[in-house]
Amino acid sequence: MRHLTYYLLGMIGMIAFFSCAEDVSDLQQEGNPVLQIEEQFSNVHFGDNLPFTATVSDDIPLSTLTAILYFGEEEVARTTIRTKEEGEYKGTISVPFLKDIPDGTATLEFVLLNTTLKSATQSFDVPITRAPYPYLILVTADASYPMLPTGRPFEYAATEPFPVTDLPAYIKTPVVDDKGREIIFGWESGAVTQDISENIPFVSPVGGTFSVTFNTRTYQASPFFEILVNGEKMTMLDKQNYMIDTELTKGQELTIEGLEDISTWWIDADYFTQVEAGKYKFNPISGKYRIMANLTLKYFRIEALDGNNPASLKADGTGAIWIIGDQVGKPSYKENHVGWNPSQALCMAPIGNKTYQITLVAGESVNAAEINFKFFHQKDWGGEFGSSTLSTESNIVFVGNGTNGRDNGNLGLVDGTTLETGATYIFTVDLSAGNDKGILKVVKL
Repeated sequence: MRHLTYYLLGMIGMIAFFSCAEDVSDLQQEGNPVLQIEEQFSNVHFGDNLPFTATVSDDIPLSTLTAILYFGEEEVARTTIRTKEEGEYKGTISVPFLKDIPDGTATLEFVLLNTTLKSATQSFDVPITRAPYPYLILVTADASYPMLPTGRPFEYAATEPFPVTDLPAYIKTPVVDDKGREIIFGWESGAVTQDISENIPFVSPVGGTFSVTFNTRTYQASPFFEILVNGEKMTMLDKQNYMIDTELTKGQELTIEGLEDISTWWIDADYFTQVEAGKYKFNPISGKYRIMANLTLKYFRIEALDGNNPASLKADGTGAIWIIGDQVGKPSYKENHVGWNPSQALCMAPIGNKTYQITLVAGESVNAAEINFKFFHQKDWGGEFGSSTLSTESNIVFVGNGTNGRDNGNLGLVDGTTLETGATYIFTVDLSAGNDKGILKVVKL
């Protein structure tokens, strides 16, 4: 009886469902929506809050008025007004201000709906241009400076006896008319962008009077501190850090330009052999690598890549091995300690035959009296080497197993042993026999 009851209830529910579906499909569009837009779309600029006035009517209740702005086929802005009754409605739609968009004609479409979804539509061609601002404003922490047109399209410059060569600042536009708004240009993800007030890290190579320039169409700005690797400009992450991803070949020479003090920089021997200051031979196997320049610590950090991401160890033993843990860091474990922080992980140099290498100097890049780091499959938590997958015959370093004074996989110094301060040690991990049969060797040079 219970099963019969459930069956009958289910049948009733299905009948009700199909009945409702038929009601929706049978909904008839009724009424006669009328839409009149006051034509006022002239002298429009990117970044404007474009006003509109609409008069709407119908012989049944209305629902909404929607304004949609298209650049070509792409919808770039939309605003909707609830139209509860007939009459006049006012609104605005925001015209985007974006990099590299040329002047052109957009389409502004208005759609009026009544409660039965019957619609009336009206469209306008709207010419849109980038505003020829009479000036821009360079805003620093201590002062503001006018940026005047240079004569080149969309370019402005402030030329002043600035008090410092490091000049963090953002840029803003004036409001040119009653539709306009203030556009702010700042720094995000290593580039100038709009509607961000984070300071742009302007840096001049000379003191005294210099020019700060900005182009409101291309967003090209200057001056920046530039570092070139084989003639290719590194991307500025912030005023102390630069980065470039590039294909490198074993044995090729790299030229690094733009660093007047490069002769004082620390050079990672696992990756580079110095030919002369600013010129280096690349040591690891050929592949794609990320080179990061740190102006504070004066060193180049290099990481193996897989596509555009840090490489990981693959099942066949190729890829990358990473070091995370205590008492190690380049160029100094005291100033740039890795610790248990995956973002600080060191990438061992892949030297071929599924072997990976890191060179450490006792008392400088590794603690001479104590170590406690381990090897990982990726620049993050996840796959890692333990005592069952990594062994060593070294009389200097041991692999922890959880009961011998170190957690499983962590490295330690053999009891009674310390590293010789100032001496160089090469750690290699050989995976030629398989990822579960890694061999660690530690050699003192």
